[in-house]
Amino acid sequence: MAFHHRNPSPWMAGFTSGDRNRFSFSLMALCISSAVYAAPAGAEDTIVVNAVEENAAQAATSYTVPATRAGTKLNLTQRDIPQSVSVVTEERIKDQNMRDVKDILDNVTGVSATQYDSERFDYFSRGFYINNYTYDDIPSTQYGAWNFGETDGDAAIYQRVDIVRGSTGLMTGTGNPGAAINFVRKKADSKTFAGDLSASYGSWDTQRYVADLSGPLNDAGTLRGRVVTGYQDGDSWLDRYHKTKKFLYATVQADLSDNTVLDLGYDYQSRDTDGATWGGLPTWYSNGNRVDYDRSDSLAPDWTYFNTLSRKVFAALTTQFANGWQTRLNATHGEANFDSKLFYPSGFPDQNTGILAAGGYGFAGWYHGLRTQTAVDAYASGPFTLLGRQHELVAGVDYSRQRNRYLYSSSMVSAADIGNIINFDGNLAEPDWPAWGLSAEDTIRQKAAYTAARFSLADPLSLILGMRYTQYSTNGTSANMDKNNLTPYGGLVYDINENYSAFLSYTSIFQPQTYRDRQGNYLKPVTGRDYEAGIKSDWYNGRLTTTLSIFRIEQDNLGQIDGDNYVNNSSEQAYVAAKGVVSRGVDFEINGAVTDNLSLTFGATRYVAKDASGSRTNPQLPQTDLKLFTRYNVPVMPALTVGGGVNWQNRTYKDAAGPSGATQRVYQGSYPLANLFARYEVNKNLSVQANVKNLFDREYTSSVGSGVVYGEPRNFSVSVGYSF
Repeated sequence: MAFHHRNPSPWMAGFTSGDRNRFSFSLMALCISSAVYAAPAGAEDTIVVNAVEENAAQAATSYTVPATRAGTKLNLTQRDIPQSVSVVTEERIKDQNMRDVKDILDNVTGVSATQYDSERFDYFSRGFYINNYTYDDIPSTQYGAWNFGETDGDAAIYQRVDIVRGSTGLMTGTGNPGAAINFVRKKADSKTFAGDLSASYGSWDTQRYVADLSGPLNDAGTLRGRVVTGYQDGDSWLDRYHKTKKFLYATVQADLSDNTVLDLGYDYQSRDTDGATWGGLPTWYSNGNRVDYDRSDSLAPDWTYFNTLSRKVFAALTTQFANGWQTRLNATHGEANFDSKLFYPSGFPDQNTGILAAGGYGFAGWYHGLRTQTAVDAYASGPFTLLGRQHELVAGVDYSRQRNRYLYSSSMVSAADIGNIINFDGNLAEPDWPAWGLSAEDTIRQKAAYTAARFSLADPLSLILGMRYTQYSTNGTSANMDKNNLTPYGGLVYDINENYSAFLSYTSIFQPQTYRDRQGNYLKPVTGRDYEAGIKSDWYNGRLTTTLSIFRIEQDNLGQIDGDNYVNNSSEQAYVAAKGVVSRGVDFEINGAVTDNLSLTFGATRYVAKDASGSRTNPQLPQTDLKLFTRYNVPVMPALTVGGGVNWQNRTYKDAAGPSGATQRVYQGSYPLANLFARYEVNKNLSVQANVKNLFDREYTSSVGSGVVYGEPRNFSVSVGYSF
C-alpha cells in the first residue's frame, strides 16, 4: 500500500485535523490551481514514500491498518485524519465472532443502537442518526422507515470497516453529523491459492458455514479470483422465530498493465425470517401497571415473516503513476427488495384477561419494497510541490441515483379476535388482504464535485482544506425538493513529537430529511456546524493508536420523534423540527497491540445533546458508553488465545403516552454486557474457537417507550476453522 507522508516513516508522526475555517477557501482554490501548474507529471522534485508493509504475522492479527482514505479520500494514517476514526479489522471480526453489520456497529466506539422490533435497528453517534453508509468509498444513503436488511448484511465479505465520527459532508455529500460508515470489501489480491473454511454451532440451534477461497486464475497471476459464500440457519430466544441467511460474494482482479488494476464483483445476500415481530410489547396494562414479560414473549402470529434480497455488481479501475499520482473510477449498481407480513397490537391489555381494552385493535400489514441504486465516483490524488514543500491533493466527482418504491396492504383485527396477548401463542387467523396501495415512490439524485488538499506548512504543521459542491434532489410521493449546497472542510494539525499530535477541525452540516410532521408537511433540511479538537498518537510503528477528542455540533431543524403521534393518522411516525440543537462531548479510544501478546480496543464516549429550550434530544440513546475488548496470546501455551470484554451504557429514557393519555417517562437503567472468547490452534491449519455473549445473562430492553423490545440473553457458539 502506498501513501504520501511528510516524514520518512509513514508510521511516524503524521497527523491532521482542522482549523475552524479561519482560512479562506478562495485562497485554497488559488493555491490548488497554482500547484497543478507547479507540479507537472514526472516533475523531478516529486517525492513518493511507500508504506513499509507489516510482516505477514502482524497483518494477520492486527486491530489497526497502516492507512485509510476515510473522511477525505487522501490516503492517510489515522494521525493524519482530522476527525475521530475507528477501524474494525477482519481479525477483530473473527475474534469477537461478528456475523453481521449489526454485530460490528454494536461494538464501535461512540455508536449506539435503537431497536424497534426483531428486524429494525437504527444507529446513532453523538446523539444523531447515522444514514451515511459507503461501500468502497461510494456513498449510499439509508432511511430508517423501511428495512432492506442493511444491518443484517454478512460481515464475512468485508476486509474491514472504517467509521468516521462527526460530519462527513466532504465525502458523503449530505453531511449527517453522527458518523459515516465505510465498508471495505475483500479483494482478489492473492497470487497463491488460499482458503478459509469454518463451521459453527450455537444457542437456539444456530448453525453457520462459511468458505473464503482465493487464488490466481492464470499462470502469471495477473488474473485473480475470490469467492466468499455462506449459509446460516437458526432460531432465536423469541418464540416462533426462525431465520435463514445465504450469501455469495465473488470478485475478480485483473492487472491490465503494470500500473492499472481492474476489480469486478458481485454480492448476493438473501435473508428469510419467520415469526418477525413489528414494534415492541405493550409497556403497560390498561390500569397503568407495568407488564412483566418473559424475554421469549412474541406477538408475531404464525403467518408473519420478513424476507429481504439484495444484489450488487461493482467495478473499480485504478491506475498508479510513477510520480505518485493515482486515478480511480468506481461504479456500482444494486437492487434490494423486501417482502413482509407483519402484525402489532395497538393499545393496552386488561391485567385480568390479557385482552386489549376499549379502543385497542390489531394492525396487520403486508409490505413490498424495491430499492435500486446506481452510483459512480471518479477521483485523482497525488503529491504536488508548492513553495518548495510537498503537499497532497485529491479532486473528484460523483453521481448517484436511488429509486425507492413501497407497496402496502393493511387490515384491522379486533381485540376479541386477537384474544389474550399476554399468553399469545401465535394462533391468529391471517386476514383477507385488500388490494395493494402505493405507500411511497421516490427518486433521489446527488451530483457532486469535491476537492481536498493537505498542505505542509512547516515540518510539524499541516493543513487540510476541502470543499464539496452538491446538487441534491428528491422527487416523488415522500418529497419534492431541489437543494444545492457548498460544504467547506478545514483541518489543522501540529506534530508535538514522533508519537503525539494535536488537531483542530471544522466542517459544515447539510442534511435534507424526509421526515414529516403530524399534518404531513416535510421538515426543512438540517443545517449546522461541527467543531472538533484533540490529541492523537501512534506507537510501535502504528500498531497501537489512541485518540482523545472534544467536539461541539450545532444544528437547526433536527427531526425528533413526535411522541406517539403519526402523520395524518397513518402508520407513519410523525416528527417535529428541533431548533438550536447542540451536542458537545468527548471521545477516547485506544486500539491495537499493547504488547506482542496483548491487543485491545477500548472506547469511551460522553456527550450531552439539548435543543434551544434545554430539552434533551434523543433521550432514548445513552449519553455515556464504554466498550472494551481484549485478546491475549498465552505465552506458556502459544496455541491458546483468550479474551473478552464488556460494553456498558448509562441510563436512558423516553416519554410515551400511557393508558390514561398522560405522558409517562419510561427508563432503562444502566447495564453492562460481558463476553468471552477462546481459540486453540490444533495445528497451523486447524483451530477451534468458543464465544459467549452476555456472559452474566443481563436482562435489558434495547428500546424504551410504549413498546418493550428485549435484548439477547446469554448465548454461545463453538466454531471450527481450517485455513490453507
